[in-house]
Amino acid sequence: MDLIVLLSVAIIGLLVWRAVAVVRSEKDTPRGHDPANGDATIISEYSSGAGGGQYSSYTVPSDPQDYAAAFVPKNRKSQK
Repeated sequence: MDLIVLLSVAIIGLLVWRAVAVVRSEKDTPRGHDPANGDATIISEYSSGAGGGQYSSYTVPSDPQDYAAAFVPKNRKSQK
């Protein structure tokens, strides 16, 4: 029983140490991306393995602000 506790604490300690190391190494790395012009195409494929499936292609704005605005209903009134 003591071996299980010791191994559990060792694994958790290793995971915490690794998480801290990754956060420290990436702290000066910019996150996300700069706004871009144009659109991005997302392709979604599904195959059931039995001859069926589905293929879909979506075009979404590359700019994050335009992408977020696409989810706001067109008839939403301003709350200013």
